[in-house]
Amino acid sequence: MDSIFIVIPSYNEGKVLRETVSSLQSLPYEIVVVDDGSKVDSRPMLAGLRVHYLRHPLNLGQGAALQTGMDYALEKGADVVIHFDADGQHDLNDIPTFLDALENGADVVLGSRFLRASDLEQVPKRKRILLRGAKIVNGIFTGMWLSDAHNGFRALNRKALEAIDLTENRMAHATEILSLIKAAKLKVQEVPVTIRYTEYSQAKGQKWTNSINILIDLILSKLF
Repeated sequence: MDSIFIVIPSYNEGKVLRETVSSLQSLPYEIVVVDDGSKVDSRPMLAGLRVHYLRHPLNLGQGAALQTGMDYALEKGADVVIHFDADGQHDLNDIPTFLDALENGADVVLGSRFLRASDLEQVPKRKRILLRGAKIVNGIFTGMWLSDAHNGFRALNRKALEAIDLTENRMAHATEILSLIKAAKLKVQEVPVTIRYTEYSQAKGQKWTNSINILIDLILSKLF
């Protein structure tokens, strides 16, 4: 794993984006920010930082931003891509756990908030209920029954990157990626991660009503 890229999808993240990217500067990896049509160009916020900056002219959704980042990383010769949220929820100290799992034979490593009691305690109660519901939806639609759902902290090796092509641009991509993983018969491992629920990330996070939109998108994708 000589070439590791961290892909960060971003939409209207403001100064938090700079804080997130700054925290990663000490790592010997390539950092790719995909600005998904933010109202204000994020490039000035990243001035002086070591980063590859890509920008969608229009807001297409997180799935599209991740695919743009993965395509770019593949073109640059990436052996591994790590998905990392822009809002400061993810802990960079968890990254070695992902890389160890890839070294030990996994093609895709998925972060989980439900493998350690200490991590679960950090998840707000209402979100725990939503996540358990999402886990059932994922299982029904993909046949993959995981401990966590819609966790954006992931790592993929080159085999997985070449097999995955996201077409669900918005949040339904989190279920679509599982379907693609299963179809490609990729080896999957879950690893424990600590998610930091700051006031900012909770305010910006997915509302429960958006779960209905995700479900509709999934149903339509199955029908058409």
